[in-house]
Amino acid sequence: MSIPEEDKQRILQDIEQYGCHLIMIEADNYLPAFVYSIGLYQKFGHPEIICFGLEINLMATLINDACAMVQNGEKLESNKAYPDFLENFPIRFLQVDKDFYRDYLGYGGGFYGSFDFPALQLVWPDKASNFPWNENFNPDWKFKQPLLDRNTDFKFYEERNVATFTTKQVLEGDPILYVSHNIDGDWQFHGSAEADLEDARIVCLEAITRLDPSVNQIYHLQYGWNAWRQDIHSDWEYEEGEEEAEETE
Repeated sequence: MSIPEEDKQRILQDIEQYGCHLIMIEADNYLPAFVYSIGLYQKFGHPEIICFGLEINLMATLINDACAMVQNGEKLESNKAYPDFLENFPIRFLQVDKDFYRDYLGYGGGFYGSFDFPALQLVWPDKASNFPWNENFNPDWKFKQPLLDRNTDFKFYEERNVATFTTKQVLEGDPILYVSHNIDGDWQFHGSAEADLEDARIVCLEAITRLDPSVNQIYHLQYGWNAWRQDIHSDWEYEEGEEEAEETE
């Protein structure tokens, strides 16, 4: 993607003045907030940094603290505990898999003209200092920060075995062209706008992603929204469902 020249100049000014520019994405009704840097790689040859799931200004502060360390000559490393970012709690960094760049670092790619730059994810623990990959990590916080070094085959903020609704035609090979994420959290994956109840089937979400990995492109579909495409080679289009629209009026 490309970005407006005005935005690029503002990013460059922030890089010159502060060491990096911050992109701050607010939470919606499904996905957590996240913040990431632009400019650490350009100015210092250091990976950009992204963080999810905390209060947005706190995440901005954490990344600015990391930027200050980089400015002082420190190179932040993956899988090393850093005790000085959060009071009483260590944080760690993970190397971000390139497969997630378009999902979360789009403006960074627009600034650099490609996704050919490294990135680290700042990962925080629960109140018992367990990290998301630890067995005893607080399950209520599991989907507050996706781990961007793994699970490229399944990008949804759900358990792999969560039940979803589809049709026998999809299971027999018809392309998935219509997707709904209901207000109550249920997912529906169909090959046509109107599905016959007699053809309804229930399968786990992971089975859907195995049938058609391209549905990972809509991992971010909010509660109460629909997505559709003309064919499997077309871009997804989006629309707020009537039920969600009524509740927000």
